[in-house]
Amino acid sequence: MKTEDVALFHRIVETGSLVEAADILNLPKSTLSRRLHALEEELGVKLFHRQSRAMTLTASGSHFYDKTTVMLAELERTMSELTGEQTEVSGHLRILIFPIPELLMITQAIFEFMDLHPELTVEIIVSGEPKDMIRNNIDLAFMLEDSFNENEMVARHLFSETVHFYASPAYLARAGRPQSPDDLPEHNSILFRYPNGQIFNEVPFGKDRIISVKGNLCVNILETCLEATIAGRGIAMMPLPFAQPFVDDGQIEMLFPDVEPYEGKCFLVYPSRRFISMASQRFIDHVMNAIEECEKTQLCQEDAYLGGSIKAWK
Repeated sequence: MKTEDVALFHRIVETGSLVEAADILNLPKSTLSRRLHALEEELGVKLFHRQSRAMTLTASGSHFYDKTTVMLAELERTMSELTGEQTEVSGHLRILIFPIPELLMITQAIFEFMDLHPELTVEIIVSGEPKDMIRNNIDLAFMLEDSFNENEMVARHLFSETVHFYASPAYLARAGRPQSPDDLPEHNSILFRYPNGQIFNEVPFGKDRIISVKGNLCVNILETCLEATIAGRGIAMMPLPFAQPFVDDGQIEMLFPDVEPYEGKCFLVYPSRRFISMASQRFIDHVMNAIEECEKTQLCQEDAYLGGSIKAWK
């Protein structure tokens, strides 16, 4: 029995369709069907109930899926332990990235990992739309907190960003500037929908308060949120690094600058009920190291800046 054929069987289970699995794996449907049939012949059991639009597991297929999930996870773990860091990583990774300010840094880390492992192929999916990671065969995702189900995912915290309220001068001239958080419910807010479908209309104010807001526009990516804010459509919450250039050139203004900002967290996540491949394990290690090195560089730069400021002051 080929381990690769067992992995293909898992993809068919997770998509629920031979056609969808073939599309995601970039294989001809006939090839996938032939290899599934060969696996069933070798096992001597029928793994699927075949229907016109979907495939559902038989009792034997369900048992085989549960047992081989553990088997594949153990195999990947053992191979990683035996081969160490020297072995070439191959295969294919599908990586989902939520549109966040650190998008460029993440893609650079991906490119570096690909350079280290030329036999690896990668597909990057940038989307604010909800996606079932299992069904869409997504290995890893970079997502914001509250945008995924913690019970279904393993999540590694990467970094945090301060998040503030912003509005355009045109909006403030027309609707007035809110003087306190109590004024926010009376204003038009630009709402945000997370990939899990949740609308972000219960917003944090500072560290210890939640405020209900309302608005006539809802978006699911930061770029559109920014455009709407600049166009004077309402008040928005956005990460500081993303919004700062547009504050600097006067297109938008930060509200409540004296309030301690909310910190939004970004995580690297993967499905908890799927075995994780060696490529995924190595990539996770690479990204965590890259983030650590980036933070060290930023601290050194800050120390140098403070040191220069102190010298200048003296």
